Amino acid sequence: MPLLWLTFSFKDAIDVLLVAVFLYYTYRILKSSGSKAIFVGLFTFVAIWVLVSQILEMRLMGAILDKIVSVGALTLIIIFQDEIRKFLVGMGSTRRWRAVRRWFNKEARAAEVEEKKYIAPVVLACLNLAKKKTGALIAIQHAMDLSNYIHTGEMFRAEVNARLLENIFFKNSPLHDGAVIIAEGSIRAAGCILPVSGVDDLNKDLGLRHRSALGLSQETDAMVIIVSEERGKISYAYRGEIHQDITTEELRLALEENF
Repeated sequence: MPLLWLTFSFKDAIDVLLVAVFLYYTYRILKSSGSKAIFVGLFTFVAIWVLVSQILEMRLMGAILDKIVSVGALTLIIIFQDEIRKFLVGMGSTRRWRAVRRWFNKEARAAEVEEKKYIAPVVLACLNLAKKKTGALIAIQHAMDLSNYIHTGEMFRAEVNARLLENIFFKNSPLHDGAVIIAEGSIRAAGCILPVSGVDDLNKDLGLRHRSALGLSQETDAMVIIVSEERGKISYAYRGEIHQDITTEELRLALEENF
């Protein structure tokens, strides 16, 4: 009988690589949504099932675990329904497919450069708001559509302008308590309501703005910038993590690298 590694082909290598990539991105999605412990528990269960049923060949325990695994697909859909929805929405996003078209279309690349013009005014607005200790919450759409959240606020379309952002978050403005959403290089709505994160281990000094920013970053791939009203500091949430007390230069680099 030939050794298994002698029959290992190029197709098998591709297969292993694809599984590794799939597990990596699954882990990233679950980590950003706060479900990392479930993923680790699931991986541990699968390892125990393989050990008991396939390697040690324990018939009684193996039969019990086989029954659990047989209904596992339905159970996983119920447990991870939000994460599955997030994955499918991301896969079907038109912006994600535009990233592929950029390599073949000069006009698409030019449009992307045009969209990135919002970075400088956003950074300038955050700098001025932080100096005045004026609270702000700015969500920037990436590949996943934010229409559901745009419809919770006052919808309009305007060019991204530092003075306009400062006026929106002025303390006497009727829209200053919500979030501004920027999509496709322009302001699409203000006064928007974002989902609040239920993470327990978040720093107690962080308020509702930070929890809302973290909540949106867990459910979508948007970057959400926070300006603290109490401390006059700039932070941002991205992929389920909060980066606190950053400089405007760090903010600019984060926007350029992630978008």
